[in-house]
Amino acid sequence: MNIYNLHTVYFLGVGGIGMSAIARFYNDYEDCKVVGYDRIETVLTKQLESEGIMIHYDEDINQIPATVKEQEEGTLVVYTPAIHKENKEFLYLKEKGIKLYKRSEVLGLITEGFFTIAIAGTHGKTTTSSIIAHILNECDVNCIAFLGGISLNFNSNLLLNKESEIVIVEADEYDRSFLTLSPDIALITSIDADHLDVYGDKNQMENAYDEFVGKIKQDGKLITKQECIDVLNIRSDIKTSSYSATENADFSATNTTIKSGNYYVDVDNVGSITKDVKIGLPGIHNVENAIGAFAIAEELGIEKKQIKAALESYKGVQRRFETHIRTKNIVYIDDYAHHPSELEMCIKSVRELYPNKKITGIFQPHLYSRTRDFVDGFAESLSLLDELILLDIYPARETPIEGITSELIASKVTINFKSVVAKENLLGVIAEKNIEVLLTLGAGDIDAFVQPIKEQLTKRLNKVNE
Repeated sequence: MNIYNLHTVYFLGVGGIGMSAIARFYNDYEDCKVVGYDRIETVLTKQLESEGIMIHYDEDINQIPATVKEQEEGTLVVYTPAIHKENKEFLYLKEKGIKLYKRSEVLGLITEGFFTIAIAGTHGKTTTSSIIAHILNECDVNCIAFLGGISLNFNSNLLLNKESEIVIVEADEYDRSFLTLSPDIALITSIDADHLDVYGDKNQMENAYDEFVGKIKQDGKLITKQECIDVLNIRSDIKTSSYSATENADFSATNTTIKSGNYYVDVDNVGSITKDVKIGLPGIHNVENAIGAFAIAEELGIEKKQIKAALESYKGVQRRFETHIRTKNIVYIDDYAHHPSELEMCIKSVRELYPNKKITGIFQPHLYSRTRDFVDGFAESLSLLDELILLDIYPARETPIEGITSELIASKVTINFKSVVAKENLLGVIAEKNIEVLLTLGAGDIDAFVQPIKEQLTKRLNKVNE
């Protein structure tokens, strides 16, 4: 299929963060009609509609474009693996024998004509990808970027440039999606166990990362951490560099200090040092993400002083340690953390910034299978809070697993102040709490509470100031 010469593209699950970036990519093409289905209306789907993408929210075969049903040449159907396999439209298209492409397949086809930089890893993909895209954009290196979150610099999950020969993509390990990519440069942030509903165990997941590394083009480049190098099978023709924020590596952070809530580091590339690099994101894990991005920018030949200047203007990504309120009385931060390691990094970063404040966390577990596989890890990480409010598990694509509930996590959490709250009661519960630092955490639909919580806390602040 010629994925560029299209007149109609239909998306099943258009509101997903990865799907919507591809929808925006095709919507930018002249004379290409982009249509989609999603289960619920969200802030992102409303934005897509405002950009001219037609979206419906009922499983309605009649709203599938006629050109798709008739299998006209120049049509493409893209679906997300998160779509329920009993979805009426999905079943109809399958029964009609219409070719359905996974999001990852389409992304793989799009990237074939580009110099591809792929960012993989259990944590940090979105932040690292968006930092790289920002550096290149600021340094006048034409690039396209498909991001797994909304960049605050671009206000989008897609950076487009018609003159680009470089594409930056997140290489998602879920469902082995990243095996559709053949990168020129790959960066792997971490290989912690996750998606065990797909892989079964960590060894199988590591085998998939081996396959991903094997997809790197001949004489390509791998940038990763030493602990990843130790477990990966890397071809001899692949040049490998390491990076770290805390240990010796080819690219490492030294002389790390915090001033006015910002990290400053010296970036040491085997003795070539760039001093006082400002990284305006909290948490040593974000310093590490920035060091990885720095390494890729250097690999592309960008001057160190340009990289340093670009990092200073990087704003972050929505729902990646996004601060909504920061006053002396109340701080409110929202984060996408949904794995025990991510929760630990986020909470420790908050504790580092606000050591004398009470930290209240609201966590919505994501997936029954992930909760089952990591319940002890969740309990350990969430016990770093002073107070915990748990929402019910967000099921996404899954059906319930007997005995796997938020109450199970709560029973293992060691702090005294903990509760499980129904979503409809959440705002009322928060209203009764003494909030000093509040975190909302999770990858489900907890983001729908961000604006209402922000408004409630702002009203509270205004009353105090009256």
